[in-house]
Parts: sequence; C-alpha cells; structure tokens
Amino acid sequence: MATVHKKKIGWVLAGLLLGILMAAMDNTIVATAMGTIVADLGGFDHFVWVTSAYMVTMMAGTPIFGKLSDMYGRKIFFITGLALFIVGSILCAAAQSIVQLSIFRAVQGIGGGAILPIAFTIIFDVFPPEKRGKVSGLFGAVFGVSSIFGPLLGAFLTETLNWRWVFYINLPLGVLSLLLIALCYYESQQHAKQKIDWAGAITLVTAIVSLLLALELGGNTYDWNSGIVIGLFAAFLVSLALFLRFETKAAEPIISFAMFKNRLFATSNLAALFIGVTFISATVYIPIFVQGVLGGSATNSGGILTPMMLGSVAGSQVGGYLTTKTSYRNIMLGASLLIVAGIGWLGLLTPDTTRMILILGMILTGFGVGFSFSVLSMAAIHPFEMWQRGSATSANRFMISLGTTLGITGFGIIQRNFFTGSIGGSSGEGIALNGGNWGSANNLLTAAGRAQIPHEVLDNMVRALSSSIADTFLWALVPAVLAAATICMMSNERLSIPVNTTMKSSGRRANLD
Repeated sequence: MATVHKKKIGWVLAGLLLGILMAAMDNTIVATAMGTIVADLGGFDHFVWVTSAYMVTMMAGTPIFGKLSDMYGRKIFFITGLALFIVGSILCAAAQSIVQLSIFRAVQGIGGGAILPIAFTIIFDVFPPEKRGKVSGLFGAVFGVSSIFGPLLGAFLTETLNWRWVFYINLPLGVLSLLLIALCYYESQQHAKQKIDWAGAITLVTAIVSLLLALELGGNTYDWNSGIVIGLFAAFLVSLALFLRFETKAAEPIISFAMFKNRLFATSNLAALFIGVTFISATVYIPIFVQGVLGGSATNSGGILTPMMLGSVAGSQVGGYLTTKTSYRNIMLGASLLIVAGIGWLGLLTPDTTRMILILGMILTGFGVGFSFSVLSMAAIHPFEMWQRGSATSANRFMISLGTTLGITGFGIIQRNFFTGSIGGSSGEGIALNGGNWGSANNLLTAAGRAQIPHEVLDNMVRALSSSIADTFLWALVPAVLAAATICMMSNERLSIPVNTTMKSSGRRANLD
C-alpha cells in the first residue's frame, strides 16, 4: 500500500478529485460550445471528429496506462496524464481549424486515458477497506456534478468570453491537481517485475480505432456497405483476432484473461458494459424528447437532465456507504431493478407526457446508475493485490466506455429506423402534398424549424419522433435486463471481507481461480 501521512491524505484526495473533475467535465463543456466552435472554425462536415478523436485515444490509452501503472507506479503516470491533458487543452484553445482541434483533442484523450483509471486505483492503494466505499462515492459524485454544471459552465464561458475558454478552464484545475499529487502522494518502489506487451498494445489500439471509425463513419459520412466502412470492420476483426492471439501467449498481457477467471471481476465488468449501453440511451434521447416532442429550448433540454444527474450523485453516495454493510451483489441487485424500472418508465413516453412523469423516470434511472458505477468499480478491483489493481481498474473503465460507445451507435440506428418508418407510414402523404422536405427530425428541434412545418405535418412528425424515442428506450431494456441477469451470477463478496488471494514475494500473480 502507498504510504501517505495522515495530514496529507486529504490533499491527495483533493488532487485526485480535481483531476477527475477536469477530465469528466471537459466533454460536457465542449459539447455545449460545439455550435459556436463550428461557427468560428468552420468544418461542419468534420466536427464529429472533435469528440471521436478524444474517445478513440482515451479508450486505447486506458488499458495501456493501467498496465504501466502496475509496472512502474501510479504517481508517474497519473502526473503524465495530467500533463498531457493540460498541454492538449492549451493546444485546443489555440486551434485554428476543426482538423487542428480534433488532433489536439486526441492529445487530451491520451491524458484522460491515464487520469480516470489510475485515480480510482490510488483509492485502493491509499485508503483502508472501511473508507473506500465513502471515497468511491465522492468520485461518483464528481461525475454527477460535472454532468450538471459542465453544460452550464460551457454556456457561460462561451457567451461571456469565447469558446477557447472552455479549454483554458482546465489549466487551473489540472495544475493544482498535478501539484497536490506531486507534493503529497508517495508510494513504495515495490512494483511487479513485468514487461510491456507491445504487440498486444498495438493490435488493441488498431482494433479500437478501426471499430470506432467504422461506427462513426457508417451511416453518416459513408454508407454501411461502402468499401471504407467494410474495410474498417475487416481491420477491426483482424486486429481483434491478432490481439486475442497475442494476449493468450504473452507472459504479461495488456489485458489479462486470467483475471476473467475470477467470477466477481468477470461479472462486474460484463454488468458495467451492459449498464453503459443502457445509460447512454437516457443521456442522449431525453434532451431530444424535450426539444423535439415537448417543444423545449436547447437550454431547457440540457437542464432537464439535472434530476437524473442528481439521482446519480445521490446513488453513488448511498452505494459507496452500503459497500461496508452488505455484499456487492445485494447492492447491485437493487440498483439493476431501479435501472430496469427507470428505463421501462421512459419507454412509455408520449407527446402527452408531463415533465413530472419524465423526471420520475430519470430519477429512478440516475439513482440506479449512480449505485452501479461506483459499486462495480470497487467490485472489479476487490479480488486483486495492489500491483494488479491498475490493470483491473482500467479494464472496468474500458468496458464502461465501450458500452457507451456501442450504445450511442446502436440506439442511433434503432431510433432513426423507427422514426423514418413512422414518418413513411403516418405522415408520408402529408409531406408529399405540402411539397416540403419535412422528414428530418432536425426541423423539430428549434422553434424556427417547427414554425416552418405545416400544422398537420408537424403533429404527425412529433408523434413519430415520440414513438421512435419511446421504442428506443424499450430496446434499451434488453441490456438493462442482461445486466440484472449478470449481477445475479456475481459472487457474494463484500468490501470488509477481502477475497483470499495469495501472492508470492517474487511478485507473481495472485491465485485467481
């Protein structure tokens, strides 16, 4: 365990929380400012790369930095991640084109891939078992707070200063976090004697980049059956096959499949994947429902997520507290039922739904998800010794990120198909008779766009959008139920009773069977 003086442990925690806040809040701030950024820099056809570049490098970096932190220590790579994020933020603020901004966001993503998993791992290194639940709850609360205040701060900075300040705001947070960790966090020099699996790292990065590019470009920039998209999927499959081959033969793999022999680790990560898929549906489609169906403004649609995020903050706190009282499985059974109930409730949305009914569904979903991510992160680390925790944490973060990425793409396809099918069946004749191009849901998202649509067409389009979103939520029940089923298979460990693991002094792996 890392050694931190009692007087400095609070400063270490503050440094970790500031780093997490910076990384977690960045995406929400940037999303709010994106319209202004595109208006200034141009490049509307390529603005999706601003987010995609960040996601690609973050997902690729997460397991690699987790492994490196096990090999050479947490401190050096957490500080490296902070430094890369700070430098990337400065470069983003100075960008003169959307291409430059996308490249510099990739630099930020590399830093984010180190900050998020290593910060959580340090909790297990520094804090005793009886305090880990409460500290984990604080981390979950930071994510909730960033989701609530990030968009508000982004709008404020963009309107009062300019969009470049959404990146400059990272500098004080990042520098203060770096100084606190550099000056107050000390760790032993006893780390596992391992070698980095470069073949596994390269094929993993190639597989992730190929998959995300295929999902991003398919159905948007290119048709799904285009040569480029098919080639990217082929590159993903080949790279994945090579990665699996290398990992099964490597002495020290990037992602150890031996870890998945542990029941608690395997089920925790699989549940995290399913919940990540489920939760992103609410995050993406509730604002669209408010704008396109209920007729709210962009500001109102962003603010409508506040009850869900507050529920998430509360859930993470309660979940962290309960880890010292009962088993991970018992907590997660309750959390999964809340998620199923919340998403099922959202699947009943109609144009006549009141905001209070919508808010109830969001609170149920947010509370369940807040429970889940904080508890599952702790459960995934629980079976392992200190020098394996970086790899365990990074695997958990990777599964959550993969789930949200797959959810965005999958539910996007589902919602578009439902919407276009409803338009063709219910209002296609009306659109043809009025001679207008009213088939796009974009026309419903602003007051000016709605005003241009004939009344008889508008009503049908609103109902089509409403039903497509409700049906998408019903499809989101599938991963929610799969998460609940996975949780039923979790072993019955609890935080205060460590799993029996053995590790020889030579530094070989704990017994995972």
